[in-house]
Amino acid sequence: MRCKTLTRRFEHILMNADRPPTSAPGNWRPAGLFSRLRNALPCRETLAAHPWLKPVAHRLLDRQLWHVQHEAVARGVAIGIFWAFAVPVAQFALATLNCVWWRANIPVAAGMTLVTNPFTIGFWLWLAYRLGSLVLNAPPPVALADGAGLLAWLGSFGAPAMLGMGIFALCGALTGYLVVKLAWRVRVGVKRWRRQNSPRTAATPPAG
Repeated sequence: MRCKTLTRRFEHILMNADRPPTSAPGNWRPAGLFSRLRNALPCRETLAAHPWLKPVAHRLLDRQLWHVQHEAVARGVAIGIFWAFAVPVAQFALATLNCVWWRANIPVAAGMTLVTNPFTIGFWLWLAYRLGSLVLNAPPPVALADGAGLLAWLGSFGAPAMLGMGIFALCGALTGYLVVKLAWRVRVGVKRWRRQNSPRTAATPPAG
């Protein structure tokens, strides 16, 4: 099948990201990494065949959900970041369903869910725990060495960590959306400024 699973393809990307393509030695460029990341994401047909997504399979084939448009991209970034921190599993499927409802870019949302992955989840949980403890003014977690049970340790660690991950989900989604919208406005403004100040435009005499 043309489209492989997301996990296997992403692991292959990570292992070969710093290597130049064998077909073009010496010509490796950062664009090659972005191409690999894009190819790691499942295609529309693969998503439509996913058991969890079959109820909305016909909508997943809508080209507008895969088209690069600034509003759809901004929504995709927000959705991907939100589900990356909101739940530990099924992030990709939930982000896809959210994209169908909110008319967001599915590949962008899928890529942003990779913010939390097996290589970074430990760091994010530690940071979330620190933030949650600060908000709740929680005491340090009980130590297993002091005779505390596993459930007691998880309870003292879990509540601050869950709160922190929730804050990351909401604040990260909002920040991501605003950053994309701001970047698009800056890009449009720069293009307009260049067009107005190009030599050809400056040499054109005013009408009348």
